[in-house]
Amino acid sequence: MNPKHYRHILETALDEDIQTGDLTSQAIFPKHQQCEAELIAKQEGIVAGIEVFRETFWTLDEQLEVDIFFKDGDHCQNRDVIAKIKGSVLSILGAERVALNLLQRMSGIANLTHQFVKRCEGKCQVLDTRKTVPNLRILDKWAVRLGGGMNHRIGLYDMALIKENHIKAAGGITHAVNQILDYDNHSRPIEVEVTDLEELKEALTCPVDRIMLDNMDNETMKQAVLIAADKVDLEASGNVSLDTISSISKTGVDYVSVGALTHSVKAMDYSLLIL
Repeated sequence: MNPKHYRHILETALDEDIQTGDLTSQAIFPKHQQCEAELIAKQEGIVAGIEVFRETFWTLDEQLEVDIFFKDGDHCQNRDVIAKIKGSVLSILGAERVALNLLQRMSGIANLTHQFVKRCEGKCQVLDTRKTVPNLRILDKWAVRLGGGMNHRIGLYDMALIKENHIKAAGGITHAVNQILDYDNHSRPIEVEVTDLEELKEALTCPVDRIMLDNMDNETMKQAVLIAADKVDLEASGNVSLDTISSISKTGVDYVSVGALTHSVKAMDYSLLIL
């Protein structure tokens, strides 16, 4: 991803952390003191966000030398040296926490996504959701892809997703779909959320691109797959976990969306140590 698409995130995060200056480091170190540091993995896993890690340091100080030894998506072992940084000690310590926070979160998302993908055994695709940290969505969704998942819509603007509240307020699925068809000059994809088989049958009469099966049990989803008969892609959604995704993937749905990929992630552990 081109850094220009996420540079504003790094600038804002660094400003939040540093503001008027790093009191501790500026008091201890002369302005021009140099050092070298290593980024070390403290567990096995998928490296995700290493480009963001490097860009964070360069955003603060473009004179820093940042050498990375693992690409985004690579698998590392505990104690592997992932990167080395040389340059101003003030700059390295100033950017350290922001760089690590983003790398740890993105790697955590990638590793969790990989676990979900493995349990599907290729039977369906794993999708993320909009349940991301505000202002970090582009990085969260990038991490999902590095873990082998796919991105659902990026925001409210790139796809129409007609959910339960839209349907109730609009007076029905068909009316809601027709309103979008009349409104959208860009012919963006349309997805409809259904909660039972009767709603599914109505949605199948509409020109939609995907139907979301919301909080249905596995037997009902199997019936939905038979009713849809490959006319439209089906997506399972609703409190999906590592314990349930394998059985869900066997129902025949095309996609499973998992909010936990980004709202309940555990960060991967790394350390940045000055040599």
